Amino acid sequence: MITGPDIRSLLPMEIAAGGMLFTMLGIALKRSHTLTFICTLVTLASAFLSILSIWPDAAPSNTFHPPASALPASRFQTPHSIDDLFLVDRFGCYFQALILLSAFVVTLFSQISLKKFFPEKRKEEYYLLLLLATLGGLTMVISTHLMSFFIGLEILNISLYTLISYYRERPKAIEAGLKYLILAAMSSAFLLFGMALIYALTGTLSFQGLANTTSLPASGTIGMLIAGIGLMITGMGFKLALVPFHMWAPDIYEGASSPISSFIASVSKGAMMAVLLRFFMMADLYGSKQIMLVFTVIAILSMLTGNLLALRQNNIKRMLAYSSIAHFGYVLVAFIAGKRVGAQAAAFYLTAYIITILTAFSLITLMSRSDNEASDIEDYTGLFWKKPVLATLFSITLFSLAGIPLTAGFMGKFYLLTAGVGNGNWLLAFTLVISSVIGLYYYLRFIFAMMRVDGQDFPSDGRPPYPSLAGLLVASLLGAAVIWLGVFPAWLAGLVGSLT
Repeated sequence: MITGPDIRSLLPMEIAAGGMLFTMLGIALKRSHTLTFICTLVTLASAFLSILSIWPDAAPSNTFHPPASALPASRFQTPHSIDDLFLVDRFGCYFQALILLSAFVVTLFSQISLKKFFPEKRKEEYYLLLLLATLGGLTMVISTHLMSFFIGLEILNISLYTLISYYRERPKAIEAGLKYLILAAMSSAFLLFGMALIYALTGTLSFQGLANTTSLPASGTIGMLIAGIGLMITGMGFKLALVPFHMWAPDIYEGASSPISSFIASVSKGAMMAVLLRFFMMADLYGSKQIMLVFTVIAILSMLTGNLLALRQNNIKRMLAYSSIAHFGYVLVAFIAGKRVGAQAAAFYLTAYIITILTAFSLITLMSRSDNEASDIEDYTGLFWKKPVLATLFSITLFSLAGIPLTAGFMGKFYLLTAGVGNGNWLLAFTLVISSVIGLYYYLRFIFAMMRVDGQDFPSDGRPPYPSLAGLLVASLLGAAVIWLGVFPAWLAGLVGSLT
């Protein structure tokens, strides 16, 4: 039975769903791109503010484990559990806030992108799909049951199929949408098959319930359980684009519009990583040496393969796609470390990466012209001498992705190394350092291109140098946040330290 505290704890999701329905009714009455855009921003901002009213006052020693009973409606002093389906704790609230902020930024730059690249009249449905995808991400990060997790994942996926191919006049967009449809369906099949095996063996789909079965003696039963979890890892690996499930990423990033590419890199992957962290902590899977060995191999291959494949890329969107493979390999270093330190390091790095990647794709949107996106390295030649503000922001972003000091990326990698070395994973730590050095080449390559003085000017289209002052302001704030987190990381470290 749904109680008052249950309804209150799901307030961000309720606002997102209600705002989507309200926006849909508004579109039915009057089509207006500007009005739909404003309604979407108001919905996301309201959902974000509602998180402040449900944020737990204090975190127990391990907030990944739900409390035994529901709390009074007046005050959430500890995480609030809704049966075995959801757990509204600081960890979930934090990632819900991160998802909503990311979706807010994506919405801002989607409006710019739609005006540039999609001159048709039917723009309003785009925002409904964006809200629906955000709702799926919000559902995933508080899920403590395989069924609620899968429902949230499919809500997210179904929306992304259309968003990726929304600019249907582009052949690459249609191709990317079809590829994502096929691969996402395949990964969902792996997930469902793994869930079926787990349920057949344990009789439960809750994360916490699995913790009571992983201590069984070595036998055919525990072997099948590991096989089921392995199939789930395969499905999750597709969503995170980890090696060897990574080949879809560059084509999807290139074919989708820049705002949607940033949505995949931030909301979609961030939500999946949050679920993976919660699943392994609550199900107590860190005791399985076989599973941890598999993740160790995946992490090493992802870090090296992602950086090596990015070396020769001239398309910046494909380069960011390959680098994302490496970055989530970095996150696995903290994930494998486990315990509180590993979870906190992973949360810090995910935050730094999401802010940085949002900045990168926002700048690509601002750089793009009405005839094509600024995705080739030649589009950035001599940018320091043509548009110094954008070039400076882009350099900050690339420095952060490379892990240069005084940026958020550097502090994120520092915490990852601390977690890896603290757990004795010297091989992973060494691979992280070596692969980061490899990554310096292709990041600096784009910066050097921006500093060249022999490049051709952008063709004039009669617009001011910065076509969207609001977009430039948001991109500047994101760039400032990248520097601020690199210089003053203590406040974010303290915040993520309270999540677990």
